[in-house]
Amino acid sequence: MSGFLFLPSPPGFNPKPRLFYTSQVPDDNSAPAAITASEDILSKEPPPADERIHYGPGEFHFADARIPEGRGPFPVVFFIHGGYWRAKYDLTYAGHVCAALKKIGIASWNVEYRRVGNPGGAWPGTFEDIRGAYRSLHESGQKVLPRLDLKRVCVAGHSAGGQLALCLAAFEKSVTRVLSLAGVVDLHRAWELHLSNDAVVEFLGGSPTEVPDHYREASPAEKPIPQATQKLIHGTTDTSVPYEISQHYVERKKKQSEKVELITLPDTGHFEIVDPSSSVWSKVQEPFIALTRA
Repeated sequence: MSGFLFLPSPPGFNPKPRLFYTSQVPDDNSAPAAITASEDILSKEPPPADERIHYGPGEFHFADARIPEGRGPFPVVFFIHGGYWRAKYDLTYAGHVCAALKKIGIASWNVEYRRVGNPGGAWPGTFEDIRGAYRSLHESGQKVLPRLDLKRVCVAGHSAGGQLALCLAAFEKSVTRVLSLAGVVDLHRAWELHLSNDAVVEFLGGSPTEVPDHYREASPAEKPIPQATQKLIHGTTDTSVPYEISQHYVERKKKQSEKVELITLPDTGHFEIVDPSSSVWSKVQEPFIALTRA
C-alpha cells in the first residue's frame, strides 16, 4: 500500500465511540475515583478530526488527522490505539489524546488498522497495516497536508498500540522516536500472565511453542531497536497491563545499550495516561513534546 486517497470529512464527521476493554477491573467500591473518571473517557466523543485520510483500499485503512492552526510546519505524532488487537475496539478514544496534542502545536495521525476479528487481521496483517500507514505518511503525507514536518515524527501507541509502535521501530529503521503508553511490549510475558483472556494467543495465532516465530517477530522485547530513542510511560497500579511489563523491558534494553527510558507514574492506572483531563496528563505530555523537538 502506498499513497493516500484523500477524502474531505463529511459535515459533522465524528466516529461513534465504542467501549474499550479492561482487564481485572476493580469493583465500584475499590476503584479510586480518578481511575473511574478516566475510564469514562472511553465512552465520550472526542473533538472531531480535521480530515480522514485513507492509506489503502480496505475498510480499516485510514487515519484521522488533526492539524494545529497556523502556518506550521508542525511535528507529527503517528498514534496507534490499543484494545488488545481486537476488532471491537477502535481508534475513537485516542482522539482525546490527539486533540490535546493539537492544542500544543503537535499534529497527529490517529491510525486505524485491521484487528483480530476483521478479515486479514491479527499477525501479520495487523502489523502490515501499521507499516503501510507509516510508509504512506512519509511518501505522500506532506503532499496531502503540506503543513506537516515529516522530519519530526514520533511513533506512539497505547496498550497494544505500544507493542505495535515499538515493533514498527524494530522493522522500520527510519523510526527514531517512539513513545509507549502502558504498552504490551513483552508478548511472552503477556502470554504467561494470560492478559485479557489470552489476547496475545488470539493475536499471534497460538502459544510460544505453537508459533515461536510469531513471538520472535512481534515482541519488541526480543527485537533490537538501536536507532530509536524509546520512552515508556506506565502507571504502577495498572490492572490491564501490569507495570512490570515496561519495567522489565527497560531493564533488558538498557543491558543491550539501547536508548530507553521508563517514566513511572505512581498510583496511576491504565486510562489516566490517555485522559487529558487527568492529574497526570502534564507528565504524559512532556515526552510527547520532547520527542517532537527538532
